Amino acid sequence: MPELPEVETVVRDLRPLVVGRTIHGVEVGERRLRRPWDAAWPARLVGVTIESIRRRGKWILLDLSGGARLVVHLGMTGQFTAVSPTESRPDHLHVTFTLSGSVELRFRDIRRFGSVELVPDEATAMASLDGKLGPEPFDIPAAGFHAAVTGTTRTLKALLLDQTLVAGVGNIYADEALHRAKLHPETRGTQLTKAQVNRLREAITAVITHAIEKRGSTIRDYVGGSGLKGGFQDEFRAYGRTGEPCVTCGVPIERVRVAGRSSHYCPKCQPPQAR
Repeated sequence: MPELPEVETVVRDLRPLVVGRTIHGVEVGERRLRRPWDAAWPARLVGVTIESIRRRGKWILLDLSGGARLVVHLGMTGQFTAVSPTESRPDHLHVTFTLSGSVELRFRDIRRFGSVELVPDEATAMASLDGKLGPEPFDIPAAGFHAAVTGTTRTLKALLLDQTLVAGVGNIYADEALHRAKLHPETRGTQLTKAQVNRLREAITAVITHAIEKRGSTIRDYVGGSGLKGGFQDEFRAYGRTGEPCVTCGVPIERVRVAGRSSHYCPKCQPPQAR
C-alpha cells in the first residue's frame, strides 16, 4: 500500500502538470471503487480549475476553484498520473479528468480499494481527515509523542501503524524506522526510556524524509504522478529482507508477525527489550 513518501511523490509530480488547468470533461468507469462515485459530480466539475494539490497523511487533496475539493486515496494499488491524451489507456482505469492544455489526469486501481470523492468545501474535507490523523512525521511534538508511546502497553509496531499517532506511516516505514532506532517491533511502549522514544521519533522523520528523496518505494504497482517508479526499495535495511544479512552487523534479518502484519528486524541490532 502506498505510504506517505509515495503519496508525497505523486503530489509533487502532479503539481506542475495539473495546477492551473481547467477540467473540460470527466469519464467514470463502470466498476465502483471503495467509495461510490456520485453521478452528479461530473457536471459539477466541468469548467472548474485545479488551484492547488497537497497531501495530508496518505490522502491527496485537490483544491478547486469555487471552494470544492477532490479527495483521493490510492488504496493498495492506486495510480494517479497526468499523461498525454494520446497515451493508450490501461485496464482498470476508473476516473479520467480531461484537462486544458491536452492533459489527462487518470486514476487507475487494479484492486479498487482506492477512492476519488468530491466534497463541497475545506471544512468537509478536513472533518473527514483530521479526526483520523495525527501529526505529520515532520511535526511530531516531542512531549506528546513521549506521552502517547510510554502510556500504552501496545507494541511499537502497532503504535507506528496507528495513523492517529503519526500520519502516513505504514508497514514498510515502520520496519525501517524501528531498525534505524534499534528497537524490536514487539517492544511495548511502557518499556521505553525517554532517550529511546526520542530516538524513535527522530528515526521516523529521517526515514520518511530520505524515502521522499528517493521517490518512495515501488514493490509492485506504485508509480509517481509522472509515471516514474520509486527507488527507496533498493535501500531497505529491514522490510522484506528476511534471511538477508543486516547491513549494519551482518546477522540475518528475521520476520515475526506483529499487530497482524509481517515485521522485519535484526535480532542483534534490535534485541527484545527486557520487561
